[in-house]
Amino acid sequence: QVQLVESGGGLVQAGGSLRLSCAASGRSFGSYVMGWFRQAPGKEREFVAAIRWSGLRTYYADFVKGRFTISRDNAKNTVYLQMNRLRPEDTAVYYCAADAKGRWGLSAQTYDYWGQGTQVTVSS
Repeated sequence: QVQLVESGGGLVQAGGSLRLSCAASGRSFGSYVMGWFRQAPGKEREFVAAIRWSGLRTYYADFVKGRFTISRDNAKNTVYLQMNRLRPEDTAVYYCAADAKGRWGLSAQTYDYWGQGTQVTVSS
């Protein structure tokens, strides 16, 4: 059973930084694509960034390019989202997700497993 556990959310002022972590367990993730999504109140869940568990390929939503960086530590089975220059509009619950078939989808429906989410609040 795949388990994803996010941590690292919190309250930060605009312009500040946070690093989210997603600890993955339950199987080997070699062919998986790992993604970060977010959902603000009253809005749909939206794609933020993705990384293949093996290899260097990454992909970002336009609104985070140059500010957020996705990375992974294979030894720790953990995926990270480094978020810099945060804005109030980045306020949302952030979710880690895993796509077992490695499809590089931008839709939440592409992903098979989800964490419970971690709240990020950016004050102005």
